[in-house]
Amino acid sequence: MMPFDIDMIRAFYKALPGRIADARKVLNRPMTLTEKILFSHLHEDSPLADHGRGKDYVFFAPDRVAMQDATAQMALLQFMMCGRDKTAVPSTVHCDHLIQAEVGATADLKNALNINSEVYDFLSSVSNKYGIGFWKPGAGIIHQIVLENYAFPGGMMIGTDSHTPNAGGLGMVAIGVGGADAVDVMAGMGWELKMPKLIGVHLTGQLSGWTSSKDVILKVAGILTVKGGTGAIVEYFGEGARSLSCTGKGTICNMGAEIGATTSTFGYDESMDRYLRATGRAEVADLATAIGEHLTGDEACYANPEDYFDQVIHIDLSTLEPHINGPYTPDLAWPISKFAEAVKENGYPEKLEVGLIGSCTNSSYEDLDRAASLAKQAVAKKLKVKSEFTVTPGSEQIRFTVDRDGQLADFEKMGGVVLANACGPCIGQWARHTDDPNRANSIITSFNRNFSKRNDGNPQTRAFVASPEIVTAMAIAGEMTFNPLTDELINEDGQKVKLDPPTGVELPPQGFAVDDPGFEAPAKDGSNIDVKVDAKSDRLQLLTPFDPITQDQLRGMRLLIKAKGKCTTDHISMAGPWLKFRGHLENISNNCFIGAINYFNDEMNKVLNLESGEYLPVPESGKLYKSKGISTVVFGEENYGEGSSREHAAMEPRFLGVKAVIVKSFARIHQTNLKKQGMLALTFVNPDDYEKVRQDDLIDIEGFDHFTPGKNLTVVLHHADGTSDRFEVEHTYNKAQIAWVNAGSALNKIRKDMGI
Repeated sequence: MMPFDIDMIRAFYKALPGRIADARKVLNRPMTLTEKILFSHLHEDSPLADHGRGKDYVFFAPDRVAMQDATAQMALLQFMMCGRDKTAVPSTVHCDHLIQAEVGATADLKNALNINSEVYDFLSSVSNKYGIGFWKPGAGIIHQIVLENYAFPGGMMIGTDSHTPNAGGLGMVAIGVGGADAVDVMAGMGWELKMPKLIGVHLTGQLSGWTSSKDVILKVAGILTVKGGTGAIVEYFGEGARSLSCTGKGTICNMGAEIGATTSTFGYDESMDRYLRATGRAEVADLATAIGEHLTGDEACYANPEDYFDQVIHIDLSTLEPHINGPYTPDLAWPISKFAEAVKENGYPEKLEVGLIGSCTNSSYEDLDRAASLAKQAVAKKLKVKSEFTVTPGSEQIRFTVDRDGQLADFEKMGGVVLANACGPCIGQWARHTDDPNRANSIITSFNRNFSKRNDGNPQTRAFVASPEIVTAMAIAGEMTFNPLTDELINEDGQKVKLDPPTGVELPPQGFAVDDPGFEAPAKDGSNIDVKVDAKSDRLQLLTPFDPITQDQLRGMRLLIKAKGKCTTDHISMAGPWLKFRGHLENISNNCFIGAINYFNDEMNKVLNLESGEYLPVPESGKLYKSKGISTVVFGEENYGEGSSREHAAMEPRFLGVKAVIVKSFARIHQTNLKKQGMLALTFVNPDDYEKVRQDDLIDIEGFDHFTPGKNLTVVLHHADGTSDRFEVEHTYNKAQIAWVNAGSALNKIRKDMGI
């Protein structure tokens, strides 16, 4: 079979050396890999120039778009409104988010097909009509499918999922975005991004024993925190980087989303060549190898990284310890040697209830082979797994291959349950087996994110993140204080035994295999295909364009919520059972801010409504204000909108009548999503002004009628006691983004430009 989009890839590699040569003339300096990829993907709307990092907004022309089913619904509902017959770039849809994990792969997939048939039929038909590749339920998780089939060194892609950076494992600049961004690219428009800063991570030495690629990003997360990578691309280099497997690189790039990074990437090397050939893309490997010097950073950049990167981190893989991060945040990093002490000192529940491996972050052949070596040991050494243990393969190709090669049988012999090739527990699609859904408990996963309630909806679940090897060993022990590097276990014969370090191979010795990968190619001509959305459906709803904000609407506004502390997209628009409404804006808006903490009472989903005089759930309060023609405002703290790329967290407040979100700082994707939906995303000039906001204020925003780049707006708080406060707020809107706001949304602007 010919690799997907091979003509596009051939043309790209043919043009790449010339594009980089042109960029060198302008920059007049050695170039990092990131710069080579970015400057070779400039859109015609952004002429070649030395665009300032962290300053200049630049338009890019990505090579492709990928969408997962939960976000694809809203993205494609928007795309249907923009007037095109076909997507302008290769695009795919992947059905991975709507399959709930409960009893096992076969039963769970069958149940999902029944429950979600309406959504799957919509996604299949809309993909067929507009020339989009469709990956059926059970085919696998979007990021694993992209790595196996579509990613190529030096390319640029965007995806409607925050872990799109996984493709950096194959040397791409792959960036997570909201659905409106995907619509821009699918409609043939330039995609806008502020030119990122560059963080270099110099890896030396080599992994050994219990340490894995996952531990690299767990260590980096501890260094940079959840916001340390914001506005930057992380580029890994050095002998240590070249020693890692391609899929190990993918794991590191995937979880780079947890440090707020725009994306992460690695230079082309032999591990990528091996992986391309193993996954049936020998021609892509040949093309990449022929111009390999252009698919990695210049040697001068790596020899003196402080001269070319904005920040440099050095990590010696030979001395790196396995890490366990958490709970409640992915940047609370504990070396394994310190973890037992941390468990006791912090009062984390010491019994480990569940260990979960796989997901888009860690479901490669290498990951599962190394974890299976421990499962095999457990059986041989007569150790009975003490915790519940689940395995989530990343794709049908991976599942089929590890089934053939025996790893799945090893897990099952140990007592593990193999789940469907889907996101499952990682995104809250988990019907957890528990006798008390509110009990304080501990779980460990090889996933990427561990916010409160994310996996099972229980705020008392302490979720920790580690490598598949460490998760497997901890599940065998059943104790959070167990250190597999040093501690012994008592087996069923009463003997003391110790686990040996895991072993495994990078790629299957017999090659990958699969009967049905789960791909459906679109029709060559989709003009006669109808995409039907039932007007009575509670899961799908055609969109109505948003009306533009006016200065009058920004006077006499009320507070919807003043969010206290961490407010991620999970807090703003929960996943789990709410995933079923991702294609129905009105229905999913009923979850808006129900997980956020109200500053004034430290409670969730209980805010004072000044029209009723009562405390109401946040969505109900928003609806009441909207019905009275009263605009609302949201206030928040640092890194607001951290987490998933889900644009529902921007569309829902917009639908409920929120005109502005004012915070101390934003996560990148969420700030862009707010802008795309025609809202005001503003930051305090003085963060202490957050404290001045009272729950019974009448709020004005002044200066919107002269909304221009670089010019601050003014917030006036009219307090109920007759006093008032005034303060300035900043914005980062450029002329193009202000045009989105003036049109009501970026989609409205596209429709206007298309004459609709």
